[in-house]
Formats: sequence, C-alpha cells, structure tokens
Amino acid sequence: MASLREIKDRIGSVKSTLKITSAMKLVASSKLRKAQKTIEGLRPYEEALTDILASLSRHHSSVAGPDDGYAGYSDNIGYSENAGYSENAANEKYEKNGADGKELKNGKIAVVAVSSNSSLCGGFNGNVIKKTLEVLREYEGSEIVVYSIGRKMSEAMRKAGFPSPADYSDMVARSTYDKSSALASRLVSMYSDGELDKIILVYNHFVSTSRQIPVAEVYLPFSEGKGPEREDCPKPMEEDNIDYCDDDCIDDYIVEPSRDEAYKTLLPQVLMLKFHAAVLDSVAAEQAARTVAMQTATDNAEDLLSDLTLMYNKGRQQKITSEILDLMGGSMQ
Repeated sequence: MASLREIKDRIGSVKSTLKITSAMKLVASSKLRKAQKTIEGLRPYEEALTDILASLSRHHSSVAGPDDGYAGYSDNIGYSENAGYSENAANEKYEKNGADGKELKNGKIAVVAVSSNSSLCGGFNGNVIKKTLEVLREYEGSEIVVYSIGRKMSEAMRKAGFPSPADYSDMVARSTYDKSSALASRLVSMYSDGELDKIILVYNHFVSTSRQIPVAEVYLPFSEGKGPEREDCPKPMEEDNIDYCDDDCIDDYIVEPSRDEAYKTLLPQVLMLKFHAAVLDSVAAEQAARTVAMQTATDNAEDLLSDLTLMYNKGRQQKITSEILDLMGGSMQ
C-alpha cells in the first residue's frame, strides 16, 4: 500500500488536472455553441443553393461538357466564356472520369482533409485520418496530392508520404470565408484548367454534441443530386426571357434572364460556400468532440479523486489506530 504522503501527492495532482479539464470543457462548450450556431445557420442556405443549382444544371447548355460547368473559373472567382477550357478538354476529362465521375485511371486527385491543430478531443483526429487513408488506398495508382487543413492531419499525411503543398492550419484556428474561398478558388481553377481530375473533401460531419461522422465526398466534378419530385411541374415555356422548367424538373423556379446565366453565376458561389461549410462543419465537430472528451476526463478525475480520498482516510485512520495501540501497549508495561 502506498504511503499517506504518496496518496496526498496524487490527490493534489488529480485536483490540478481536474481544474484543467473543467476549464477546457467550459472553453470548448463555449466555442461549440458559437460554431454550432454558425454551421446550423449556414447549412439550410448552402443546401438550398445546391438544390437550385442541381435543378439548373439539368437545363444548362454550356459548351463545357457533360460533367463540367467550370469554364474560365479563375482565381478572382469570375467566369468568362472565352477562357482556355475548351469543349474538347472537357470531353477528354469526361471520357477519362467516366459518366459517374468515379472511375479514374492514373488520374490526378486532390484530397482536402480537415483535422484539428491540437489533440485532447477524443477520437476526432484519429477517425478523420483513418478515413483519409482509406480514400488514398481507394485511389492508389493515381497521382494524389493531399491538402492538409489542420496540424494533426498535416503531421499524419507527412508520415504517410503525402506532404501538404502549404500550411493551412490557420484555416481551422480562425475560420473565415476569405481563407476558405481562397483555397477553394485555387482548386477549382486547377480543375477547370485540367490540372486535376477530381477533388475530394474528407472531414468530420457534425451531427450532434455526442456524434461526429467522418465523411468523404466528391467536391468536383459537381454532382447534380436528386430533389423531391414535383407532380405539378409546368411544361416548357419562354416569354420575355423568363424560363420555366420542363416535365422532368424538380422545382418550378422562374429564372431571369436565363438558366445558363443563372447557372454560371450561381456555380462559383455554391462551390465556395460548400467548401467553407465543410471547414465549419469540421470545426463544430472538433469542439463537440473536445467538450465530450473533457467532460469524460473530468468525470474520471472526480471518481479517481473520490477513491484516493477514501484510501487516504483509511490509511490515516489505520495509522491513528496503530499509534493508539502503541500508546496503550506502552502504558501497560
């Protein structure tokens, strides 16, 4: 059995740790409320824009090719029909990627993986790193570059042989739309120029405080997706440059001046917003994971402190009893 001095030192150490974990839990929960409010406010807007763009993309008549509407998408987040992305280049990309955009043979893949800059957040980093490695194995044989956002991801990918082209740790430390859109703009520009064949986002999706799911989704080529079917969708009609959707559309949007113009204008905004939403989603998931981890650590510290206090009191009582017995034995002699 440990001496009373050793037990007392351990009690002091546990109390110090308890103060730290309690403080970290309060800080993480405060950041979580802010991050949760931001991502929950952004999600409906991003999902609505994505649904609108998916509806428009089915009627888009751009020369960019079957999978692409990114022609002329440059670093200044603009669109120009005369930029150097031709119909032939788009068709080559389409044939290379396949109709579903999944099959790549020796293609150029960009994986954007988001983690945290620090630890003490449970399995948050481990889960997303594991998911990233699964994606890398899935596209083994392709030319892959990993854009690591977060210090933990950067360290893990460097060990795996995929160093990040630059340091993006500040993007999760202080998440802003300008920082996210700058990287997203660069990636989209590389995709439109044919330097990349596919871009994949890997991050932790925030579901609730107790649940964060690592996901891997295709960022580019843009997926139209499916929305709710509408039985009352009107027939095609054009009047005064106003387009109405046809029989196979999902929403009867009235678009001015035309669907092509709306598509070209909306696509950059949706791509920027989708990228920023993924970063914010990861930040919210990180704070949720850290809050739960620190709460668990605090509970364990309190249980350990209770056990050590009981052990200390028993030891002290035993020592006092032993001293009393020694005194009684001495007085009887």
